[in-house]
Amino acid sequence: MLFALFTWQVATGGPLRRLDERAGRALADGPRPRGLAELLADLGNMAVAVPVLVLAAAYTAWRTSRTNAAGGWAPRTDPAPWWPPPLAAVVTMMAVPVLVIPLKLAVNRTGPPGMEGNGYYPSGHTATAAVAYGAATLLLLPHLTRPTTRRTLILTCALLNLGVGYGLIHRGYHWPLDVLASWCLSGILLLVMAVSTARYGRGSAGTGAPQPK
Repeated sequence: MLFALFTWQVATGGPLRRLDERAGRALADGPRPRGLAELLADLGNMAVAVPVLVLAAAYTAWRTSRTNAAGGWAPRTDPAPWWPPPLAAVVTMMAVPVLVIPLKLAVNRTGPPGMEGNGYYPSGHTATAAVAYGAATLLLLPHLTRPTTRRTLILTCALLNLGVGYGLIHRGYHWPLDVLASWCLSGILLLVMAVSTARYGRGSAGTGAPQPK
């Protein structure tokens, strides 16, 4: 597992950590639009990312309840309860500090030049953005019927997270491995959420009454 490899190398000061810090210094010192990088890094703030997830969860609950009231679930199935996917998203988001904070304390990694203190691995901003935007995407996908819309949502989520990682590294707030490790950890959390809510997304996208075959 990449996350275990990254954590072991960072914690023990292995060759991957040394390579990471050389790359981080080079990227932070390179030419870049500082304003854009700062803006992208801010997209990982809880005050920005978490409200996006809250709105997606509220919309999903409302849309599922509306579909159930209209009888728009799949034929020969019971109405999908509205609460499991939003609840799973909230629990997944709450798992971020529960996992990230102990890891920061255990690894106790120093930050890039100019950053004070320890506890930079893994990146909390990266994990917050990845889980919030990723969970919002998982909530919304079952309610989108057009393939183009679904692909656009997935691409937007990916670009937002790449942007956050870019901003954090290029502004010198985090080392590259801090960001990569958080993506790995967030991917695990989102996979668990996707598996646990998969059965509730089936047949929830429709809004009309069941059609006869």
